[in-house]
Amino acid sequence: MARQLHRLPPRAAITTSVAGRYADGGGLYLVVSRTGSRKWVFRFRWKGKLSDMGLGSASIVPLSRARERAAEARLRISEGANPLAEKRAARAIPTFGEFADELVTSVKSQWRNAKHGQQVQNTLEQYAASLRPLPVDQIDTSKVVSALKPIWTSKSETATRVRSRIEWVLDAAKAKGYRSGENPARWKGHLDQLLPKRARLARGHHAALPFADVPAFIKELRARPATSALALEFTILTAARSGEVRGATWREIDLPGAVWTVPAARMKAGREHRVPLSKRAVEILRDMARLTEDDPDAFVFAGPKGSRSSLSDAAFSALLKRMGRSEGITPHGFRSSFRDWAGETTTFPRDVAEMCLAHTVGDMTERAYRRGDGLARRREMIDAWSEFCTTAKIRKRVQFQTS
Repeated sequence: MARQLHRLPPRAAITTSVAGRYADGGGLYLVVSRTGSRKWVFRFRWKGKLSDMGLGSASIVPLSRARERAAEARLRISEGANPLAEKRAARAIPTFGEFADELVTSVKSQWRNAKHGQQVQNTLEQYAASLRPLPVDQIDTSKVVSALKPIWTSKSETATRVRSRIEWVLDAAKAKGYRSGENPARWKGHLDQLLPKRARLARGHHAALPFADVPAFIKELRARPATSALALEFTILTAARSGEVRGATWREIDLPGAVWTVPAARMKAGREHRVPLSKRAVEILRDMARLTEDDPDAFVFAGPKGSRSSLSDAAFSALLKRMGRSEGITPHGFRSSFRDWAGETTTFPRDVAEMCLAHTVGDMTERAYRRGDGLARRREMIDAWSEFCTTAKIRKRVQFQTS
């Protein structure tokens, strides 16, 4: 005689309070513990051995769903599969989100700074959101393309990074034994056939103001009594990257010596960089010092939340927009303005200009024998640049002092 199914009344999962095992038929049981908790269990025999497989808490999984899960398990048994073994195997494969988070944490010590690791984490959370709940072995080309398409043309630079990071996660998953086969996020010979190629960016693609227009722009900045305006002027005068300026703390500043020392952890090249400060740059710092509490770890250019918060990365963009100068100008582009000024109007050696920009100069052997960082020579150049930014006068080929 066939076993009777669906014996339990619909409200059994809610009303039954006495500890015990209550059969619904077909191997499905409601198990009530002595503490009053309730769960669904599917009992079956596999190769002569009796096994129990949990189907979820009765407080979350309704009776109807528990019956569906039990029916699915019976079907798998009839097809020659062990549903409990399959469940354990599926549980062993992490989701893309779980594995990506674990991977980012495990390699964070290899990155240049914590900010980079956070950027990787953020992009994988925001732009690979559709992949995160999926088991890492179930991600195929169509799912990767679906994740990338919404940003592929509108945020091409970000999309390229996201694709590379998805590929990295899936490669690591394969190395862990969670995946097999080709990486669906691979570009060459794969996604390059499905997604449009990005337009190649020209060298120096950051929009830059012609150096001859920089003095007039500086004059506009000085008419704006805002921290962001002072910070951007300081960025221009030091030829620094905007992130280095926004993250500067008073611990890094030597006002008497007119030197700003950026620690290696905050530099793109991962090396400490000393920045000579012109007279105007020092004036800006003294102005900021009057607004900051006496705290070496306070940010020089503090954000709106106080001295322990820095200006956001959008502060300069917002400033340029308020000035009506958001087209054709980026903070990073002023480094190009500085480089063009140095090459076209001065006789300073190329290496000095590159060192001012914190670029790597020379081959490995040359760098090994170079003991200093050319601070004195760079100070002459930065002073000349500051003078140009202030006076708008281009001297006929600024002469470099060698003695």
